[in-house]
Amino acid sequence: MTERPDRPLRIAIVGAGPAGVYTADILTKEERDFQVSIDLFDRYPAPFGLIRYGVAPDHPRIKGIITALHKVMDRGDIRFLGNVDYGTDLTLEDLRRHYDAVVFSTGAVRDASLDVPGVELEGSFGGADFASWYDGHPDVPREWPMDATEVAVIGNGNVALDVARILSKHADDLLVTEIPENVYRALTSSPVTDVHVFGRRGPAQVKFTPLELRELAHSRDVDIVLYEEDFDFDAGSEKAIAENNQVRTMVGTLTNWLMEQEDRTEQASRRLHLHFLQAPEAFLDADGDGRLDGLRMRRMELDGEGGVRPTEETADYPVQAVYRAVGYFGSPVDGVEFDDARGVIPNAEGRVLDADGNAVPGLYASGWIKRGPVGLIGHTKGDSLETIQHLIEDVDALWTAEDPSEDAVLALLAERGVPVTTWEGWHALDAHEKSLGAAATEAGPVARERVKVVDRDEMTRISRGE
Repeated sequence: MTERPDRPLRIAIVGAGPAGVYTADILTKEERDFQVSIDLFDRYPAPFGLIRYGVAPDHPRIKGIITALHKVMDRGDIRFLGNVDYGTDLTLEDLRRHYDAVVFSTGAVRDASLDVPGVELEGSFGGADFASWYDGHPDVPREWPMDATEVAVIGNGNVALDVARILSKHADDLLVTEIPENVYRALTSSPVTDVHVFGRRGPAQVKFTPLELRELAHSRDVDIVLYEEDFDFDAGSEKAIAENNQVRTMVGTLTNWLMEQEDRTEQASRRLHLHFLQAPEAFLDADGDGRLDGLRMRRMELDGEGGVRPTEETADYPVQAVYRAVGYFGSPVDGVEFDDARGVIPNAEGRVLDADGNAVPGLYASGWIKRGPVGLIGHTKGDSLETIQHLIEDVDALWTAEDPSEDAVLALLAERGVPVTTWEGWHALDAHEKSLGAAATEAGPVARERVKVVDRDEMTRISRGE
């Protein structure tokens, strides 16, 4: 057993999204017999990860999670170091020298792959990429092609509904949100009339939540269109409806919408079609010019055991753009093993594993890079707790940093010319975005709480008071 030195245990957490913040928070609160000093790194100048760059701007209740994260960071016992790219600005060797343990909470930001012929055609887009664009991610292009009148969204999760809602909404109705100016201008020019959302399973097997579903009905001048042939329920479906309140609520909502549309008299200028029991068969290019001009879907049927199987029936939809919202996928993390099939760091309950399946001393994982991109915030807290409990169990083997002083890592980053942002800098950026919102409100036509700054260099300058 290593004798503990007379200093706090130095912990680096890579990733300042919800998983990183909750991991840091739990470590400060969990019962232990040693002090800790925590640095929370992020590659972006601003914190909060996918809460800032993956949640649709018209979701103020979900973005309210930021309020809880703010309270954690405002305590002052966790140091935020933003605009630091792990793997380039700082390596694992650097972190090993200055910290006793490292927790990777890097999340999942890539689109999961979809193995369908024609997926590479122009006009085929990743849902995660689109979310990054409309949320003002600093590292994606400012422009987005908005020339399709008919659009398809593949997927039946919350991201799919977010994407469909943003595509079908009128841009002016998003002005009350923190939507960036370049996104508003692009959406204003959109000629879209129809957005089709396709799910390969039935209404009782969807992956979105009641909140996301109800949000669809709040879009002005957008009709929701459903199809009676999609409403099929087998024994597994009936069991899910009977036993799960959430499933029962969503099926009830969808069924009511199906019946109500028969009495609809006025037609909206845009339509949001919800299709079930259809799986993508091929992205079509009838002209052979490399640009998508249709989507072939195969009809599925319930198999009575909670799954689906293909039928012989297909249907072609003349869409000019397809958004693949079939899930997020993790990215490799420099210096550690990576599971390319699952998109996670191999780990045993948060302890990072090497190529032989052995725990690597001092390395841990939490959040989506640990378990994959599934579950809500409650799951994130639970697996962060699991990881931290193992870190505490391992503590007597962790006192390994050669230079653990809090100033050492700042000096190293300064030497490398990295313009680090801080929590105080986030408050400055936050205030600046709100001031832009106040100016936009004064100019009209609607009240805006904030206007998000998109450019990385501008975010950094504002955060650093330059």
